[in-house]
Amino acid sequence: MLVTRPEPQASEWVARLRSHQVEAEALPLMGIAGAPAPARVREVFAGLSAGALLMFVSPNAALQFFACLPPGASWPAGVQAAATGPGTVAALCAAGVPVDCITAPDESAAQFDSEALWEQLRAQDWQGRPVWVVRGDGGRDWFATTLAQAGAVVDFVQSYARLVPDWNPAQLAIAHRALAEPAQARWLLSSSEGIEHLSRLLPQADWAKAIALASHPRIEARARALGFGTVLPVRPGWRAVVEQVLA
Repeated sequence: MLVTRPEPQASEWVARLRSHQVEAEALPLMGIAGAPAPARVREVFAGLSAGALLMFVSPNAALQFFACLPPGASWPAGVQAAATGPGTVAALCAAGVPVDCITAPDESAAQFDSEALWEQLRAQDWQGRPVWVVRGDGGRDWFATTLAQAGAVVDFVQSYARLVPDWNPAQLAIAHRALAEPAQARWLLSSSEGIEHLSRLLPQADWAKAIALASHPRIEARARALGFGTVLPVRPGWRAVVEQVLA
């Protein structure tokens, strides 16, 4: 199993999979850099008041956001945090956000995405409420558009940058071995943008015999477009991967 999430999540997943007898190696398809304007992150945080919502799009959005803040910064009273999945929830909790301030899809949800998060938030009154989407450089605007249509005042703050990863020789060897022995490898894909990076990292690769596991329909479609011969859907979360592999 090749875990293609960014670090540190890739290594965390590898450890969990190996602890459940699933052979796994980390091969990130996304590099992460810190906020290009840390002062802007600090300004947004300092201006938060009760009723505001910060939506974190990923674990790294949360990790890099809090890395910009001064040591000991505490979560403001009455401010709500939102996350699309359990990895982001864990990052927020580790940063000191009280768990009762965090809204996220249930861990048994069919998908961990903006649509699933909105189902948990839609019943609230959003008229005039400030919402900050904490993300990288660009991304889907569905969540922001949906909140704006509900009456929220939505803005963005960039807490990190996404990059094409700079694979080291060992990682290149893992990728080439997987291509040479496609029946022995499973590419665990977690990002459509990561698949775009894969096409740049291995531009001459033949994916016709390669096997991928994809946790979202958009990722499935992009993997097929790249040429993966077999693309299998898998529920999000490492436990679902273990269950599917060992079934």
